[in-house]
Amino acid sequence: MTSGLLALIPELVEVVLFGIGTVLLSGVGLYVERFALSMVESGQLELGAWAAVMGAVAFGFAYLLATDQFRPRVVELLASDA
Repeated sequence: MTSGLLALIPELVEVVLFGIGTVLLSGVGLYVERFALSMVESGQLELGAWAAVMGAVAFGFAYLLATDQFRPRVVELLASDA
């Protein structure tokens, strides 16, 4: 019983880290997109466009991390628990 729980600890740590990474990347993307909007509103179109692309890249990485790493590991963890 105890060895089974100890074997789950590394998997739980991975799932938590991937979840935190997804949330952090989404937050960075949101911050950069807000910065891009403020740059466009102030008349700096080139900087605003560049920041918008960088924000989209952060959102893309967050999406890929969530769909390629986080979700499958959660499903695997729940399946091994049952």
